[in-house]
Amino acid sequence: MLITIQNMFKTYNMGDTAVHALDGVSFTIAAGEFVAIMGASGSGKSTLLNILGCLDTPTTGNYLLDGVEVSGMSRTQLAGIRNRKLGFVFQNFNLLSRTSALENAELPTFYNRLFRGAQRRKRAAEMLSRVGLGNRLDHTPAQLSGGQQQRVAIARALMNNPPVILADEPTGNLDSRSSIEIMGLFKNLNNEGITIVMVTHEEDIAACAKRRIMMRDGQIVTTSPTGKAQP
Repeated sequence: MLITIQNMFKTYNMGDTAVHALDGVSFTIAAGEFVAIMGASGSGKSTLLNILGCLDTPTTGNYLLDGVEVSGMSRTQLAGIRNRKLGFVFQNFNLLSRTSALENAELPTFYNRLFRGAQRRKRAAEMLSRVGLGNRLDHTPAQLSGGQQQRVAIARALMNNPPVILADEPTGNLDSRSSIEIMGLFKNLNNEGITIVMVTHEEDIAACAKRRIMMRDGQIVTTSPTGKAQP
C-alpha cells in the first residue's frame, strides 16, 4: 500500500477538555487510487489531510507513506518527505502574485538538487504545457482566470514527480465550468498512475474519484466506491 494509517488519534486540549479531531482512524490507499475524503465541518477531514501531507503529526498512531513510517519524524525530515513524495493543490491556489506562471511552477524544485537553472525552467515549462498552459508561461496570476491559476498550482504540484497529489477543496473557488475542467485534469493525471487524495464537500466533485471516505466526529463512518457511500 502507498498510504497506511493505523489507529490514528489527533487530540487537542481545550482547557480541561480533550477534543479528538481524529478518533482511531485506520485505512489504506493503494498506488494509483483516486480517493475523495468527505464530511461536515469539524469531521476531521482537514486534520487528516494535514497529517497525510506531513504538515502535522498525530498524537498517537502510525502513518506509513510508501513503506516508510513518517509519524515520528522531525520537522526537517517531514519537509524532505513533502518535497520528494507529495504534491499539494489548495483551494486558494497559493500562487505568488507578482511572479509568472513559470516562476510559480518552479518553486518546489529550489529544494531539489536534480533541477538547476535552465533544467528547472525547462521542467516548469513542460509541466505547464502538460496542464494546458504552454502559451501562458509569462502571465502573472492577475492575468489568469481562476481555472488557469489552479492549473498553475497543479503544474507546481507535479514538478518533483510525486507519487501522491493532495488536493484540499481544489474547486472551492471555481465556477462550474472551471471545476469540470480541473476535475477532468485530475482524472487524466490519475489515469497516468498518480495517486490523488482530495478533500471536498461537493458531491458532484467527489463523484469524479474512484473511492469515497466519509468522516464524522473524527471517525471514518463509511468507505466505498464512488456513488455507493452513505452519509
